[in-house]
Amino acid sequence: MLRAIILFPTLLTALCGMGRVCEVYSGGSIEQALATTMDCDTVRVHAGVYNEGPITITRPVVLLGESWPVIDGGGKGEVIVVKAPHVTIRGLVVRGTAISDINDNAAIKCISVTDITIAGNRIEDSFFGIYLSSVARASVSDNRVIGDAATPEGRRANGIHLWKCAHVSVERNTVMHHRDGIYLEFVTDSRIEGDTSAYNSRYGLHFMFSHRDRYMRNVFRNNGAGVAVMFTHDVIMADNHFEENRGASSYGLLLKEINDATITGNVFADNTVGILIDGCNRAQVKDNLFHANGWAVRLLANSLDCVFDGNSFRSNTFDMTTNGDLVKSTLRNNYWDRYRGYDLDHDGRGDVPHRPMSVFGAVTERAPYAMVLSRSLMVDLLDQAERIVPTLTPAALEDRSPLMHPPHG
Repeated sequence: MLRAIILFPTLLTALCGMGRVCEVYSGGSIEQALATTMDCDTVRVHAGVYNEGPITITRPVVLLGESWPVIDGGGKGEVIVVKAPHVTIRGLVVRGTAISDINDNAAIKCISVTDITIAGNRIEDSFFGIYLSSVARASVSDNRVIGDAATPEGRRANGIHLWKCAHVSVERNTVMHHRDGIYLEFVTDSRIEGDTSAYNSRYGLHFMFSHRDRYMRNVFRNNGAGVAVMFTHDVIMADNHFEENRGASSYGLLLKEINDATITGNVFADNTVGILIDGCNRAQVKDNLFHANGWAVRLLANSLDCVFDGNSFRSNTFDMTTNGDLVKSTLRNNYWDRYRGYDLDHDGRGDVPHRPMSVFGAVTERAPYAMVLSRSLMVDLLDQAERIVPTLTPAALEDRSPLMHPPHG
């Protein structure tokens, strides 16, 4: 039923202070309601399906859903476009963007604005979900950005996409069935925390050229290629879970040409590769658990001054491998479940060093097809011989103080 748009004064506590509330009911027009607003007003949209889009917001307002109203763009392009600062979008179901090879159509797009809040929305059937371009001081939190699992990869885009942004928090969102779950490029001084990114066709998290960012307490599960961090410096990744990221070119975490990263307190479980470190300098990999991965760590020889300290390696096919003989990184105080040394002075650390790279690991780095022999008796014999007369594995890839007991319980 079409009902009139009702305007009445209220105290707007968020962002702007005093403002009016504009009520929109099923059959009404959100676009028309926005045209009547003044700065710091609230447009409250009640339950119903609103076939509108693109809806453009050009004033600082609050767009608030009541009982999950649906805004359906009908596959025509964008659905909601924000071109004003101090905008809040909350409590909406937004769906029906166009799919395009040319335009980055999004359910909610913010362009060259500041002080944005996008919270508690459901994004469905979208090309891009939430898209921020040249945005500063924004919060994207508690949203569900869910694509269609049946959509081919070539017709997917990113769930949460940030380009050239600063001081953005992305928190407690759930992102599934997109291309990259969360994508950042040229994003600085921002925080990704408490998110779940799963079942995306490429990366659960993908960021490049993004400095001084923090990624904490997230779950990245069963993504096509895991998580990729590239061409970045001063990054902290703490207390995340990287799980079940499997495939021929998949990893829990790829670090590509990263400087001064801290990787601490994370769990890497059941990935093809836990961490692949390629061309990185001064990475601090501390207090992580590597469990049941194919390769726990692949440390390429072009990485320098990386430190592995206090980690636990359990039930991995390969604990650590490298592709060169000269390794300029440090291993200390790690727990290795394959360690067969002893602790005569009872200080909790082994009295003989541990080389985590097996002979078979060295062979497969040079000849990957040798993996077909991974469960053979010959491999066991080679590894036993290497423990007695170590000659084939890099001497520098050695933990001189291996822990006798796991630090992670």
